[in-house]
Amino acid sequence: MLEAVLELLKNINSHGYNSYIVGGFVRDYLLGINSNDIDIATNATPKELKELFPDSLLPNEDYGSVIIYVGRIKAEITTFRKEIDYIGNRKPGQIIYIDSLYEDLLRRDFTINTICMNSSGEIVDFLNGRKDLEDKIIRSVGDPKEKFTEDVLRILRAVRFATILDFDLDEKIVLAIKECKYLLKGLSYNRKKEELDKIFSSSNAKKGIKLLLDLGLDRELELDRLNKVKNTNSLIGIWSVLDVCDKYPFNNTEKDLIKNVNRVIKLDNMDLNTLYKYGLYVNSVAGEIKGIDIKNITKEYNELKIKSRSEIDISSEEIMEVLGKEPGSYLKDVYDDLEKMIIQGKLQNNENSIKKYLANKYKEG
Repeated sequence: MLEAVLELLKNINSHGYNSYIVGGFVRDYLLGINSNDIDIATNATPKELKELFPDSLLPNEDYGSVIIYVGRIKAEITTFRKEIDYIGNRKPGQIIYIDSLYEDLLRRDFTINTICMNSSGEIVDFLNGRKDLEDKIIRSVGDPKEKFTEDVLRILRAVRFATILDFDLDEKIVLAIKECKYLLKGLSYNRKKEELDKIFSSSNAKKGIKLLLDLGLDRELELDRLNKVKNTNSLIGIWSVLDVCDKYPFNNTEKDLIKNVNRVIKLDNMDLNTLYKYGLYVNSVAGEIKGIDIKNITKEYNELKIKSRSEIDISSEEIMEVLGKEPGSYLKDVYDDLEKMIIQGKLQNNENSIKKYLANKYKEG
């Protein structure tokens, strides 16, 4: 993939422009992490890039970027620029195209995200980001208080990078976060959740949670139960403990899972009926939160006689035939009964046994 992207840079450069891979891809490359996060910085304007690459996409010309696909690789190409007059502690009110890579890098958030690579694969590092990578530290480009005031999302990005990369936060960043954290209340819940999802789903989530607590961000983020997150590394498990569906945006699947986990936490996760009704995932998440060995839950679940109603060895038509009845709401009650009897081992899950059971228990009249 790198070779293909370097060829793209050479193509741009062959038309008299300068271009570099910048940010996440180069950072991860130096850390030995696979990445598909291809960002390219260039002094070519979106209009000029569009002329070079007629098939490129122009998602937002005002932002100064175009999207180009190199095979299956998506590359976002952004024109060197300055950003001024930030609005609402989030986005620049105006951008000005410039011709300097160095000046472009000064607008960015952290030094580890300013390392570049040229078309020959050589590292270009004006702001000593590589040393910060080696020292495992998150350091701001310029005054961190100014950076966080410009774009408050950078506070959560700092915590996210420290979490995922297992880096420390620079002392100046820590002080600036504590001073500017009140601004997080003005950030949309969507953007907050996007960053928190990345923190909570990291294999190093416990560090991220500790950072959020140590920095006092739990109050600003309205995560009053964050200190209750102890045993789980599951994203859904963490959100279930936090119980903030009334504030943060979740899709219907997430809402159902969180609701069921919180319901099952109060039940016996080794109980056969509970395992059957709510399934392995929900019970495992709830069990992990409660400190139950997931292996034991999995073992009990795997020994269930059936795991869904569709596995019961009789059809609705056969039930109606045995009982001599037309379709009706009674079928649900019959299936509920069959599920319970089979799960508890009181009825064998085969057609003959089920038919005998139905004939004896459900008699007309």
